[in-house]
Amino acid sequence: MFRRLITLEEAEGIIIKNLKVAPLGIEEVDILEACGRVLAVDVVSGIDVPPFNRSTVDGYAVRSEDTFGADENNPIRLRVCGAVSVGEVPKISIGRGEAVEIMTGAPIPDGADAVVMSEHAERMDNEVYIYRAVTKYANIMKAGSDIKRGETVLTEGMVLGAREIGALAAIGLSKVKVYKVPRVAVLSTGAEVTEPGKPLESGKIYDINAYSLSVAVKECGGNPIYLGVFPDDALTIEKALKKALSDADVVITSGGVSVGPKDLIPRVLNTLGDPGVVVCGVAIKPGKPTTVAIIGDKPVFALPGHPASALLVFYLLVRPIIMGLAGRKPKEETIKAIASTRMFSDKGRKTFVMVNVKKDERGRLLADPVSTGLSGAITTLLKADGFIEIPENQQFIDVGEEVVVHLFREL
Repeated sequence: MFRRLITLEEAEGIIIKNLKVAPLGIEEVDILEACGRVLAVDVVSGIDVPPFNRSTVDGYAVRSEDTFGADENNPIRLRVCGAVSVGEVPKISIGRGEAVEIMTGAPIPDGADAVVMSEHAERMDNEVYIYRAVTKYANIMKAGSDIKRGETVLTEGMVLGAREIGALAAIGLSKVKVYKVPRVAVLSTGAEVTEPGKPLESGKIYDINAYSLSVAVKECGGNPIYLGVFPDDALTIEKALKKALSDADVVITSGGVSVGPKDLIPRVLNTLGDPGVVVCGVAIKPGKPTTVAIIGDKPVFALPGHPASALLVFYLLVRPIIMGLAGRKPKEETIKAIASTRMFSDKGRKTFVMVNVKKDERGRLLADPVSTGLSGAITTLLKADGFIEIPENQQFIDVGEEVVVHLFREL
């Protein structure tokens, strides 16, 4: 049997007490390989962006004061003294009564302080007629107007995506310092479990947990290492766990943690190193058999075999640890909804109810319980958008009551 069941909060406290949850280190990677990585340092720009005053339109660079009074009926005539294209350094300086033809993105020549759009000008040989006056800096993006030299562009802890990597490229960086990605070994146990892709023999089921948990690891910033399926044999499991601990920073197993004669994981874990098993049974439903060990400085999370239970416990206990090791800030998506029916708790245990979120005819969000079904029911995972929590001392949530839904993913 389990030792005294501890509360979820006690389990969290024990894990944090025995484990240093901090980024594993820093490495420098090419910005094209940095998508989804966590920035390890503030990024300060060494240049102005743009690095020069540039035209935002096709037209004519002018001295704005030379265009004052210009309109459709009384155009101002200026002499065209040259042209500037994109990517070239202007070799022309504009004097009074002069203009330079310019393309969008081209540098502004000396002497000019505005650009007249082509639509408001008419070229005739070496002269241009200006039909609309412009003010100083009209149609010009000034140097540093987007990003100034010395400005902090990105801050430590940001998850890098397309926009952030674009900003790195804009300031000329080809590499960036990011936190190392925690390696997470994932394995399943059980004589009845078979890896997908292999023939399914009588009495066998395909492995669900290792695959759903591996993807969950990736979603929170870890690198899953799938080690396969292992039978309920103490020596085999011991060998598998030793390999997992040598290859990874975190280990996740599923199955083999209940009270049956072949539930060997807790016993094996206690032989692998100190402090060993620190959590053996949590007062939650589902997920009571959850076992956690710390071997040296590495955590091993032994989760229940039921797919929905395993994924729930992952979100409750494992996800925050992986995110912390990856340098990610804890983030939980929640929404408020109305209970579509009465939901009961399990006496003495904090109860988590898997729910599907939908709208009623009035447009309100409803939290509709998803049946956990028989052991191993995969439909629970498919239908559940998230879960709600019923405290140990609360008998039920009534129909129509407002609840907080903890989402597995954005709706």
